[in-house]
Amino acid sequence: MTRRRNGAGGDMRDFVAALGLVFAIEGLLFAAFPRGIARAMREVSEHGERQLRTAGIIAAVGGVALVWFARRAGLW
Repeated sequence: MTRRRNGAGGDMRDFVAALGLVFAIEGLLFAAFPRGIARAMREVSEHGERQLRTAGIIAAVGGVALVWFARRAGLW
């Protein structure tokens, strides 16, 4: 696999770009579906701490795996 950038600066740029994309997508969801997001937030707040932590860990591992597979396959 060839790298487009040299050094750790490229990795930091990727991180900041990914973080910006998360904020953009989240902002679009709040703008497009404010009632749905409010309802989802209420429902999530009713779940226990352990269940939320488990869901967060699964989402984080899934996201890292998705990025890893995409980079490994040369999609990114």
